[in-house]
Amino acid sequence: MIKTFILLFALTAFFIIVGRLLAGKKGMIAAFCIALVINFVSYWFSDSIVLRAYNAQPAPAGHRLEKLTKELSGEAKLPMPGVYILPTKSPNAFATGRDPEHAAVAATEGIMDILDDNELKAVMAHEMGHVNNRDTLISTVAASISGGVMILSRMAIFFGGDGNASYGKRLAISLLAPIAAAVITMAISRDREYMADEYSAMLTKRPAYLASALLKLENGVKRAPMPDHSPETAHMFIVHPFSGFSIGEVFSTHPPIKKRVERLSKLSGKIK
Repeated sequence: MIKTFILLFALTAFFIIVGRLLAGKKGMIAAFCIALVINFVSYWFSDSIVLRAYNAQPAPAGHRLEKLTKELSGEAKLPMPGVYILPTKSPNAFATGRDPEHAAVAATEGIMDILDDNELKAVMAHEMGHVNNRDTLISTVAASISGGVMILSRMAIFFGGDGNASYGKRLAISLLAPIAAAVITMAISRDREYMADEYSAMLTKRPAYLASALLKLENGVKRAPMPDHSPETAHMFIVHPFSGFSIGEVFSTHPPIKKRVERLSKLSGKIK
């Protein structure tokens, strides 16, 4: 809980600093108020906002995805989350919600087309790991703050101060602020992906199933990347959804699939 607070505080402080750089004290106050609204809305409505953004639909009772998730929630001794299906052929999955009692997991139609039950269960166990570790709140607030920084950076070109120097400063902020926000988001998400991978391996007792699923998802996203959605939510998915190619280890929102598979392979010999 303390780590969560520190991360959320860092994101909020960064947002306020951007406001200060753009418009001085007034900008700082305005950014602080906006950050409060973002944090409030993200905390109470994060699940519905993200699910609506991707047009997610509740999984029918008895659906394959619902059955596997119900099995996992019992094995993990976690409350049954809402289960949703995203109407896209791009293979992926994510979890959202402010805590385990108000969580939701979602998978695309595409992921269910290419994974068998063992692999799909391993993927959903990964998402249950995010729920158990309370990553879902952090990832949603990070997405919201990053989106807010993007808006502020675009406004920087047109507002605040006069003269060439002032414009140059605003131009620099408009270019650098989104990069800084992305770096913060990456720092938050990469370690948590490893933790969720390990949780899946321990819960299913079969790390190889998740390793196989990750390799299939990597190839599947190359063939069918997620269309027309905000990149600020990329870190919420189990694999990077918006690009069919590697964007580099340093600047990726996710650890390299190769490294994740290697770590899972090492766990195979430790889990009995």
